[in-house]
Amino acid sequence: FRIMAGKVKWVTDIEKSVLINNFEKRGWIQVAENEDWNFYWMSVQTIRNVFSVETGYRLSDDQIVNHFPNHYELTRKDLMVKNIKRYRKELEKEGSPLAEKDENGKYIYLDFVPVTFMLPADYNLFVEEFRKNPSSTWIMKPCGKAQGKGIFLINKLSQIKKWSRDSKTSSFVSQSSKEAYVISLYINNPLLIGGKKFDLRLYVLVSTYRPLRCYMYKLGFCRFCTVKYTPSTSELDNMFVHLTNVAIQKHGDDYNHIHGGKWTVSNLRLYLESTRGKEVTNKLFDEIHWIIVQSLKAVAPVMNNDKHCFECYGYDIIIDDKLKPWLIEVNASPSLTSSTANDRILKYNLINDTLNIAVPNGEIPDCKWNKSPPKEVLGNYEVLYDEEIAQSDGPDRDLRSRSGQSTGVKGNRARDSGKPVLTTWK
Repeated sequence: FRIMAGKVKWVTDIEKSVLINNFEKRGWIQVAENEDWNFYWMSVQTIRNVFSVETGYRLSDDQIVNHFPNHYELTRKDLMVKNIKRYRKELEKEGSPLAEKDENGKYIYLDFVPVTFMLPADYNLFVEEFRKNPSSTWIMKPCGKAQGKGIFLINKLSQIKKWSRDSKTSSFVSQSSKEAYVISLYINNPLLIGGKKFDLRLYVLVSTYRPLRCYMYKLGFCRFCTVKYTPSTSELDNMFVHLTNVAIQKHGDDYNHIHGGKWTVSNLRLYLESTRGKEVTNKLFDEIHWIIVQSLKAVAPVMNNDKHCFECYGYDIIIDDKLKPWLIEVNASPSLTSSTANDRILKYNLINDTLNIAVPNGEIPDCKWNKSPPKEVLGNYEVLYDEEIAQSDGPDRDLRSRSGQSTGVKGNRARDSGKPVLTTWK
């Protein structure tokens, strides 16, 4: 195992010991003096340098990296929304049943991102939407930041006039002189547990975009706020009420360092099954899986599907009180820092299982392999979507999966086809 000084660096929030333990387990550290092959764990900034035309650096067949060159098409807040909107329009033009709308003009199957505008570019469009429902609350986020930095809530147009050059014309200053923001309709009816707001952090591994092949990690978790939720406008500035980011909540007076304000997905399932029923709970998680796959499909056409790349994304999902899931954002470098003992175990296993899929059996990497590992190396991952399998089932497979008409689960027979079907969601 070799790190190229000056070109490759550790992601800042990764616990090095966890990675090193995994490398030692595979015997990779033992070949530290041997430069025959390399596995690089890079930061997103380093990826840009490696794939930059100016650097002239090219990866060899036995080198793989943990990001796609233009991963930001999914992980930048503004580009994610832009690509999903484009994806919807393309499906609509094709006459796809997936793009079907209801009588109010809302997408039936593809309505999983809150109404969002880019600022300053879409300011006038935002104002038009805001005036339709002036009592609504909106959340503003800088496009290029993480960990809750720079986020705030508004419920009056006057609160964002500081971005405006002229309050009479409501025109913004040029894009180049101001940081880009997204402003989204705030989910003000979140599902609460113990009176507190939470979101889901789920891990999704993509080994290739064309054909799309992705895996869902079964050991995600919920992140809870430390202060009970209230929609009161007097608490709009209290981020301990509204933002679930651990980077923010850990500074709260009520933060618990033992459990870290986290709950496993399996505990959430048990809670929902006991309070809402098993059928409703299964439907919710099927919808979450649907959202993830559709978001990946939205960016697949524009993603640089370099054969040397794989990526583990951190998906943030919020569930409202009607048990409708919403995609909030996707993280390119989900935190691998462990804030609790359970966290450390989860993230150790996450890295271990990710590497087992990226480099099966700890062998020398080969970017030319078909990236279809055997089931026994998946660990806590399960196949979420395999485009080759889905295409063999026919073009209407996605709609049948979304509407619940296909009942095949890992080899069970689907009622409508009479043949074994590997479901794309479970």
